[in-house]
Amino acid sequence: MGVMLNFPFSSTFPLAYNAFIQLLLSSFIIFANKKFFLSGLKSLFNFSPTMDSLVSLGSGSAFLYGVFSCIKIFNGNAKYFSNLYFESACIILFFVKFGKFLESKAKTKTNSAIASLLKLSPKSASVEKNGVEIDTDIENINPDDIVIMRAGGKVPSDGIIIEGNGALDISAVTGESLPVDKTVGDTITSASIVKDGYFKMKILKPASESFLSNIIKITEAACASKAPIARVADSVSAVFVPIVITISAVCAAYWLLKGSSFEFALSTAISVLIISCPCTLGLATPAAITVGMGKAAKMRILFKNAQILEELSKVTVVVFDKTGALTSGKLSLTKIITLKNTSEKEALFLCASLENLSQHPIAKAIMERCKNENTTLAKPDNFKQIFGKGIKATIDGKEIVCGNKDFLESEGVFLNLKELRNENLSKIETVIYLAQQKELIAILSFSDTIKEQSFCAIEALKKMKIKTVLLSGDNKETSHFIGGKIGIEQIISEVIPQEKEQVISKLQNKGEKVAMVGDGINDAPALAKANVGFAIGAGSEIALESSDIILTSNNPLDVVLSLKLSYEVLRNIKQNLFWAFFYNILLIPVAGGVFFQSYGLKLNPMYAAAAMSLSSLFVIGNALRIKVPK
Repeated sequence: MGVMLNFPFSSTFPLAYNAFIQLLLSSFIIFANKKFFLSGLKSLFNFSPTMDSLVSLGSGSAFLYGVFSCIKIFNGNAKYFSNLYFESACIILFFVKFGKFLESKAKTKTNSAIASLLKLSPKSASVEKNGVEIDTDIENINPDDIVIMRAGGKVPSDGIIIEGNGALDISAVTGESLPVDKTVGDTITSASIVKDGYFKMKILKPASESFLSNIIKITEAACASKAPIARVADSVSAVFVPIVITISAVCAAYWLLKGSSFEFALSTAISVLIISCPCTLGLATPAAITVGMGKAAKMRILFKNAQILEELSKVTVVVFDKTGALTSGKLSLTKIITLKNTSEKEALFLCASLENLSQHPIAKAIMERCKNENTTLAKPDNFKQIFGKGIKATIDGKEIVCGNKDFLESEGVFLNLKELRNENLSKIETVIYLAQQKELIAILSFSDTIKEQSFCAIEALKKMKIKTVLLSGDNKETSHFIGGKIGIEQIISEVIPQEKEQVISKLQNKGEKVAMVGDGINDAPALAKANVGFAIGAGSEIALESSDIILTSNNPLDVVLSLKLSYEVLRNIKQNLFWAFFYNILLIPVAGGVFFQSYGLKLNPMYAAAAMSLSSLFVIGNALRIKVPK
């Protein structure tokens, strides 16, 4: 554009060479972005125009008219040099391409939920054959095989215990907050983890048909059923493109009927297409989303899909898992009731001295309390642990017994049940008893604590007119106690993973837009099925992979912040769409020659480029105004 701007060097450079270089350079750009023209023209011919259709028409028309002008220039007609629209053709492609670049940077890779599920299954297991223990791949395990399980092992497939016992962490499967004791005759499922104990199990199903495999199939189906979010730009273009093409054709026909030259009529028609092409339409959505996701990342909220911000703004129901999402998922010692003139400090000392040798979750809760209070422990003698019941040992020559009710009674300790009822122990709490020399001296109560932020989150969602649901695999009494205390409107308990996914489907069939918040394997199908899936950062790998949003701070209040951010971003996108069209539409009458006869005013390609640049600046500047919600 040196000649048009009267640059000193331009006068020494032949116009024909200048035109040829512009043609050559812009040809490379047009070819490099040929996919816009292929998809845009294809959708136009199929009567379903998109933003690519408008881009291909505007940029293509500017380029073709530039080629026409080059031919005139090569034939000695220098006046056509001012009709070279190559810079407009390339600027259109640049801004749209830049918008798509921002959009791609805002997105993350497609989640690998199915691959993560497969990782949860052990690659091998210890199988007993003819009295000999051998390691084998789980693919080779068949029904009726005997598998040996030890502490820390993952159950390879569904089966039944035939010898020994163990404490299994099944929270990832059912949502149960505490390890469950299993013994001979009890069935166990794949994906369970042995926390303590030793047992042999008989395999009932091959790994390909196990509980975990079924979860994989459900998650895969739920992921496939998610409909992609329609692009705002394309929906706008579906209406805008036909209107622009019509206006362009009418302008060309009008000036031809008025007796103007073909070049003038064609120039007017192309000017309408150029100025009507809202290249910032490609920036409007990704600019706001990129800024919004950046703000979210600072709040430790990670969106795995940029477009999920739009979907999140439509949510009407938020479904919470209990363990890990609303509660800590970790046992804590909440109460020590002392008897027989025993102090809390003494009771904690005796109990911790015994439990220090155990890896049970209750023992860990006791040791955590001792750590906080700097309790010094004794070394017990004659230590004996009865799996799933309790511990017996001698400290300073006195027999100490710690465990559940049945264990203490079997050791000859009398428990006054009436006296215990008066201690107001909650039925949802886990209780162990401590006895010394056959006399009950203390009762210790443990519970899975509710996160403080859970109360604020539920209250905030109610103010936003969003319905809340508690969906847990835990027992009815515990679920209703937790849900009622927090203030959740609907409570559904004792559901297996397949049923969780069905609950989400039922809500969606009623027209609800559902967000699911969870952290375990049991939540994976529901997270994948929901319109928006939130995974608590400390949750299982499959929950993280099946979700759309990861809350790395493990704070349920971040669900509220995410919703508010989505509202802010969506409002910003709508504002951006306005600015994307404002300048272009304002200059359409000028491009069409409405003011040419009266004022001699006709659109210069530089003005078109300036209008597009200015609208782009408005869009970017407006996107940067997005604030972190409070």
